[in-house]
Amino acid sequence: MAHEVPVTQARAEFADLVNRVVYGGERIVMTRHGKAIVALVPAADLDRLEQLDQPEPMTVVRLSAEPAGQPVRPQPAHERRLDIAAQHQPPHGGPAARGG
Repeated sequence: MAHEVPVTQARAEFADLVNRVVYGGERIVMTRHGKAIVALVPAADLDRLEQLDQPEPMTVVRLSAEPAGQPVRPQPAHERRLDIAAQHQPPHGGPAARGG
């Protein structure tokens, strides 16, 4: 959990707060009117946050009946077959629900 400090107090104790973050591994959240506005965090935490901002490389998995290594010709959209199953459920109280 981070330690909250009003920004006016943080201004007066800035060097001490930096030392608490660097040497104590603390996270300091500065507040203004009770709302968090900024945080002092260890550099390692910042590195982890920046890594989370990086997009993950996309992994493509192709499912095919073709043997591995065989080229697969993409089908045009109008030739693709979609197997979708659905069952109509009438809303409660409708004619089909009353048996009629």
